[in-house]
Amino acid sequence: MTTAPSFPRPAVSGPGAAPDPTTGDANAVLPPPPPRDRTRSRSPRRRVLRVVVLLALVLATVAFVYPLLWLLSASFKPRADVFDNRLIPSTFTLDNYATVWQEAPLALWLGNTVVVTVLAAGLVTLSSALVAWGFAFFRFRGRGPLFGLVLATMMLPGAVTMIPTFLIWNQLGFVGTNVPLWAGNLFGSAFYIFLLRQFFLGLPREPFEAAKLDGANNWQQFWRLAVPLCRPALILTFLFEAQASWTDLMRPLIYLQDSSTFTIPRGLKALIDQFGPGGESQWEIVVTASVITTIPMILLFFLGQRHFVEGVATTGSKG
Repeated sequence: MTTAPSFPRPAVSGPGAAPDPTTGDANAVLPPPPPRDRTRSRSPRRRVLRVVVLLALVLATVAFVYPLLWLLSASFKPRADVFDNRLIPSTFTLDNYATVWQEAPLALWLGNTVVVTVLAAGLVTLSSALVAWGFAFFRFRGRGPLFGLVLATMMLPGAVTMIPTFLIWNQLGFVGTNVPLWAGNLFGSAFYIFLLRQFFLGLPREPFEAAKLDGANNWQQFWRLAVPLCRPALILTFLFEAQASWTDLMRPLIYLQDSSTFTIPRGLKALIDQFGPGGESQWEIVVTASVITTIPMILLFFLGQRHFVEGVATTGSKG
């Protein structure tokens, strides 16, 4: 009868060591098991699922990016090649960018849009933050029903309040000016109030209690503590409203009558009426103006991208 060969085992000091089954030595232990190969442990189903997700993301990216690439490419084509669906123009020209500034007062429209966008976004951010601060940090009778009433206003379609709002601005004498495009934001927005309130509810109370003991009033607590702590959410609100104001067409169609007060969307509508299918069919002018008016929003997103992502992520984890 043959015996199994024995191999030397590394000695382990200290009590509690497992004995070697071949020698019975309590001071020797078995070697550690070999490391697991994680690549082999992955099932084929997970690999297939990952490939499917990546393909879906690529397709979604192409679907969103392709219209912008097509618009940019068409702006460098002559009139006969605008709709040839080639991303690389067969005939490259810069004449469209020179012509569009001669055919339309784009500089004036861009200036009007910048003023309206900054005022609308800044006012709605400040007013919504103040209202949200009140709902989040103050305890008063009827706070819950009142906040529910504010949220209920989001259920009203814009068409319901369109005529009463127009009658109010007309009575005040502001029809034909840019005032109705931004002044309404002085009273905040229900969506932004809800968004900022959820963020305020996630802030710790200790800094505000300490500031109150040091003699800080409510305005000082809001401006010196709440605003810096909620900067990502405030930037997110500003970016949302800036994009909404920059692309708003309905209100300029209702309130603006003179081309000197037009914003970019209203100006593009005038260009389509003049150079579109009902006019001279100079689509190269329309697509070039669209590219020029889209660039500021792209730059704004890239400049505020970090704050945008941080604001979305942190707002979603508050409350």
